Amino acid sequence: MEITPTIRAELEKHLKREGLTMTGFALIAGMNPGTVSGIVTGNRNISALQLDLITKGMNLPPDHFFDSYVNECVLDKPTNWKRISPFLFRCIELNRLDCLKKVVGMLLDNPTYLSQLFDLAEESLKNGYKEAAAYLFENVAESEKHQHSERLAVSQYRLFQLAIGKDRNRNLDAASKFETFVNRLSEVDQLDALKDLSNVFRSLSKWDKVYKYSEQMGRMGKAYYDLVHNSERREQESHKDLSRPLFVYIAYAELMCANACDAKGNHKLALKHLNNYTDLSWVKEKDPDTLLWIGKFQHWAKINTYVNRLMSGDVSVLPDYVEYMAGEEHIFAELLNVIEAANRYNVDVDYILQRFESKIAAYQDSSSSDMYSQQFLPQQYARFWYKLAKYSLNKGRYPYGFKCLIHSLEKAGTINHARLIANCAGLFDRFREYAAPETLAQYHFIYQEVWETNDEKDGFVFDDE
Repeated sequence: MEITPTIRAELEKHLKREGLTMTGFALIAGMNPGTVSGIVTGNRNISALQLDLITKGMNLPPDHFFDSYVNECVLDKPTNWKRISPFLFRCIELNRLDCLKKVVGMLLDNPTYLSQLFDLAEESLKNGYKEAAAYLFENVAESEKHQHSERLAVSQYRLFQLAIGKDRNRNLDAASKFETFVNRLSEVDQLDALKDLSNVFRSLSKWDKVYKYSEQMGRMGKAYYDLVHNSERREQESHKDLSRPLFVYIAYAELMCANACDAKGNHKLALKHLNNYTDLSWVKEKDPDTLLWIGKFQHWAKINTYVNRLMSGDVSVLPDYVEYMAGEEHIFAELLNVIEAANRYNVDVDYILQRFESKIAAYQDSSSSDMYSQQFLPQQYARFWYKLAKYSLNKGRYPYGFKCLIHSLEKAGTINHARLIANCAGLFDRFREYAAPETLAQYHFIYQEVWETNDEKDGFVFDDE
């Protein structure tokens, strides 16, 4: 690969302007004098590392020569992955996706580079370069779309993971697209993918989907667990690549199925699934990580037993439930259950709200990137304020009730929750006559803003979710 006249000319100008010999510049740049001489005379190929050293030695921004390097040293020269890949890594590190795209566009013409581009995408994701990773996975997936390969399925899985955030519409689109690829993954990847799909559909209140994929995860987990522990093929150790101990997928599937049943009002079936993850005596492992997870499931089982009884109408569990939830880091899912029971069974829970008043006031959106924090917590927070608005308005506390309702409406707009926006509208209309003029004006301003920007408002009616 011959050095371009542009880069060589700039280097020669720099030497003359600074009064440097090639040996002097080589010393500054940390290069071999012979290499500098070969570059200046045009008789030497240049690598990405040498380009970095030259740029640094000239005291220029690290990507100063990137466009020239692409146009004159890459696109018009024979390709070689060993020489090009370091430059691609630098494009990613310096967020020069324009240069990355030019080179990748050329490499995609040759299918033999798909494997290397896929590996580059995985490495980019591992190092936190999400935008570059998404671009690479998209192109690998597009190039593989007719091959039905596992690499295509993994690329789609990564795109699904990268797409998930606070926007419910985007999350639904990503999950719906990925559904068709989940069964093409390897057994290990499928377990994590089914867990992720279930979690996303849970955040979207798509309970039939939650049950479907959780049940599938449980069946696969049980079969795999039996293979690992009871088969002569115990040498298979790929389960160690799972993000969690293998038994967790089996227990978590039962927990998610229980959640789905409770949400749909089938508390009897929910209790059956709850009992299935309460008793984990069958787990063979005894390592610290396993014991930690068993403790978590015991904790969740106790809380969810309270929830199951509470939603079935047994409000006598409220004191115990409140004491148990007091130590929780995130309380809005639990407070939502309390308010839901209060609205459903006409129970006064003012004393509970007063107890957690400081935690409610101190809530801040999580900066975490995990799926639970990005999707479920903001949704529960918005729904809590909606249910609290209903609770307060039914008690005749109109100023506070409308304040809660407007807060819920704002949060629902932030996460693009069309159904909750519609429900806020329905509740507001029910109590409109009690709203002060300034409250009416504030509500209509916010409602128009969040509703007009929502992509899925058509067809939604008030359902008091």
